[in-house]
Amino acid sequence: MFDETLEWPFFDARHRELKGLERFADQDLQSLIQQEHDGADVYAIAPQMVKTLGAGGWLEHAASLDGRLDSRSLCLVRDMLARRSGLAEFAFAMQGLGTAAITLFGNDEQRREWLPGVIAGDRIAAFALSEEEAGSNPAEMLTAAHKDGDDWVINGEKTWISNAGLAHQYVVFARTREASGAQGLSCFIVAAHTPGFSVSASIDVIAPHPLGSLRFTDCRVPADALVGQEGDGFKIAMSVLDVFRSSVGASAVGMARRALDHTLLRVTQRQISGASLGSFQLTQDKLADMATAVDAAALLVYRAAWVKDVVGGRTSRVAAMAKLFATEEAQHVIDKAVQLFGGLGVVSGNPVERLYREIRALRIYEGTSEIQKLIIAGQLLRSHAESVRR
Repeated sequence: MFDETLEWPFFDARHRELKGLERFADQDLQSLIQQEHDGADVYAIAPQMVKTLGAGGWLEHAASLDGRLDSRSLCLVRDMLARRSGLAEFAFAMQGLGTAAITLFGNDEQRREWLPGVIAGDRIAAFALSEEEAGSNPAEMLTAAHKDGDDWVINGEKTWISNAGLAHQYVVFARTREASGAQGLSCFIVAAHTPGFSVSASIDVIAPHPLGSLRFTDCRVPADALVGQEGDGFKIAMSVLDVFRSSVGASAVGMARRALDHTLLRVTQRQISGASLGSFQLTQDKLADMATAVDAAALLVYRAAWVKDVVGGRTSRVAAMAKLFATEEAQHVIDKAVQLFGGLGVVSGNPVERLYREIRALRIYEGTSEIQKLIIAGQLLRSHAESVRR
């Protein structure tokens, strides 16, 4: 099914060359993936995965010195990695999310300073936007930064931050003006060794990956740590999410593909009264729904990525549709996989049991499904109002 996806007209020849990642993952990443599946410490494995991806040149698709990101490449890599390993996909994605503000809005000097180590896999990046009371609506954030001479001084807390404790550098959003809502937010680069910065907590989740909370206590950063202009923070964050929400959908598609792969193997091998489980019509009904959901989700994801790359501009609506549909449908696909595995499907460590835990967070992070619906409906209503006025 993935080979068929690559033949869709969304892609150019350079995108089809990314299929080489499958061989790389099955060879160079395999021992780390096996350790992940065996329950090894994710804080130990994730940096090794970043290093391996960097050595293979794959992180060049997550960050860029030329100020551009190819959304289709980003989605294809996340799709392929998620089909094999949730942690490998996470390791790749966070190098991109943690530096996208610098790639897209940083100046040349910032890119030269902060991106090469991330692309090589020598440095780990993180994206610090969410707060305990400002998750779905970053305009309500309380973390603040004020000017003191030539420096900025940051105070506040962030939570639900992937790579907290592992990252060497963080893109941090803070309020720099008294303006209400989103108008007063700015974006900063904070090195992990900066005095006043600390990791205040580690957060355990159902599908383990590095996650925690951050604290900023009179954390002083130089003037050149500001990304873009003061007050650009909300625009920067939303532009980054326009790119990465589609790629979250790609990750969900990859997980759904993995569930379907395991399910096909199971139903063709499992014998019931002398017949394979796959020969029963009720099984085939579920398989048909699963395959259709995977293709439909992939179409929305790669449509959104194509629009971002080729049409350009803000793509909030199509990105929201891609994330909403792909993550929700992947949840249904994996649930059907668990059902077809029977009792084995809920045994800890079984591939579909792991997927059942891994997929759940995708419907929450980078904007919940409910937030995606508000984005879609809001833009739909605005477009309708504009057409009526014309």
